[in-house]
Amino acid sequence: MLFGFFGRVSNAPRLLDALDAGSQRVRGIAQRVAGATLQNQSGFSIPDAESGDATGVNLEEEMTRLADEQLRYETAAKLLERTYAKIRLSIRER
Repeated sequence: MLFGFFGRVSNAPRLLDALDAGSQRVRGIAQRVAGATLQNQSGFSIPDAESGDATGVNLEEEMTRLADEQLRYETAAKLLERTYAKIRLSIRER
């Protein structure tokens, strides 16, 4: 009965897709950061200045990407929350 209803009356499916894509990007960033910090199996430690970063991962850049992705995710979640609230309100008014 409600199959495709939200897609016809709102942008909820696109927002859900954005949340899923954001989650996948965060997982990728986390894997790169973890891989860069586990090169000597010492956990999240700071690499020695002499040895450098053997994996070629710029941790500062990756953490900036992570913060940017977090902002995008929170924005999409808020928009989705407002979309559902508007749908709920319009159904209650009828």
